[in-house]
Amino acid sequence: MARAHNFNAGPAALPVEVLEEAQKELVNFNNTGMSVMELSHRSKDYEAVHNEAISLVKDLLNVPDDYEVLLIQGGASLQFSMIPMNFLTNGKTANYILTGAWSEKALKEAKALGETKIGAASKESNYTYIPDRNSIETSSDDAYVHITSNNTIFGTQYHDFDLNTSAPLFADMSSDILSKPIPVDRFSFIYAGAQKNLGPSGVTLVIVKKELLEQSKENIPTLLKYNTHVEKNSLYHTPPTFAIYMLNKVLHWIKDNGGAAGMQIRNKEKAELLYDVIDNSGGFYKGHAQEESRSYMNVTFNLKKEDLNQKFLMEAKQAGFVGLNGHRSVGGCRASIYNAVSVESCKALKDFMIDFQQKNQ
Repeated sequence: MARAHNFNAGPAALPVEVLEEAQKELVNFNNTGMSVMELSHRSKDYEAVHNEAISLVKDLLNVPDDYEVLLIQGGASLQFSMIPMNFLTNGKTANYILTGAWSEKALKEAKALGETKIGAASKESNYTYIPDRNSIETSSDDAYVHITSNNTIFGTQYHDFDLNTSAPLFADMSSDILSKPIPVDRFSFIYAGAQKNLGPSGVTLVIVKKELLEQSKENIPTLLKYNTHVEKNSLYHTPPTFAIYMLNKVLHWIKDNGGAAGMQIRNKEKAELLYDVIDNSGGFYKGHAQEESRSYMNVTFNLKKEDLNQKFLMEAKQAGFVGLNGHRSVGGCRASIYNAVSVESCKALKDFMIDFQQKNQ
């Protein structure tokens, strides 16, 4: 059976090369006579995979020496709670910049644990843009400023991180981590669920500045302390071994394909293929995001009539395109074009969009 054109928002496409390599090793990893899923997480064979994955993250993102790299379970959603548990101290306020549903959810969890505020938001336009840096309100009592670097539902993305704040900057990068180079030293805390750009679901990457860890609270459950995971090299309890094994494979694939800079070139090419169709459609396709805030990860659009949305999605599915339904908050269509989505799939979708318009003007 031919591979689908997979535009799912997450869990998302994985590189075919990675899947094929994992398939070959599935029942006998590294001549152990066992699958990596059967290995003890205390074994040398697994620890080599684990430590190499952490080393690859540091290499590919140029992580400075004064940061820790952690591999944690619970998804980005658990980080919404762990962050204020560890870093929202009495007398301080957590400052959230709202650019979509996931930043709203992060704020909701922080509200349950301490003082919060909204430093800026684009909700009034149904999140069609990223707030301008000069519109962000910050103050000396901010424990941290939290952003969501890419907004999957609305198709918007930060294209620089020159925010107007001296407070520690935190970022949920679940949907664009390693899709481009990032200035890690601009942040005190970065986190990302793996299931869009880094691998399958089950593991969450955390990059945290050591100086910040020295300020974290102590009177919280052991497993929810970042220092617990630092002290045990993310092996305090049984890690999601297969997810980390796959993370390792995907990181090698990224490295072999030009690293973060190579991904940026590839992702820009893919996004421009689709945005060009939208921009040249004479209003037949209408992008949700304002042009300067458009995402290179999630291309969101509606057709000029709702019945055309439904016809487009039905015919696209029949043609082998998967995952193009837009979220109910925006409606219409969404093409998630994460790292592993091929240029060929995006070219095929471009051709389908042009053909569909010609037949349904």
